[in-house]
Amino acid sequence: MALMFLNGGAMRGEPLHHLLGGAPLVTTTTTAPKYRFYSVGDQCPALFPVSHGGAAVAGEVYDIGLDALRDHVLPSEPHELELGVVELADGSSAFAMLLRRPYTSHVQLRDITEIGDWRAYRRTRERAA
Repeated sequence: MALMFLNGGAMRGEPLHHLLGGAPLVTTTTTAPKYRFYSVGDQCPALFPVSHGGAAVAGEVYDIGLDALRDHVLPSEPHELELGVVELADGSSAFAMLLRRPYTSHVQLRDITEIGDWRAYRRTRERAA
């Protein structure tokens, strides 16, 4: 089992949550304030670690089996993201999906760091539409 910080489509109530295979929710938390937060083509969120100008990003931590991570979660992630490790608000670490370095995709990035929450960002997009 591995701790995985999720901040997008695999969170509770989201369309990819079933990929977790029943993994238990450990906590709702934020990252440490060390990340820029992006919308990747308005399809998924991405974290990017920075040494200055970062913020805390909201998400959920699950205790997910490595088989489920390998067979279901990672194959569903877009190629703009890669598996990494983030620091959580309490100083502990968890796996998470990070913006691939270097970023070579032509998919547009929108900096949503000030919002810091994927669901809140999507609500602002829905209101604007």
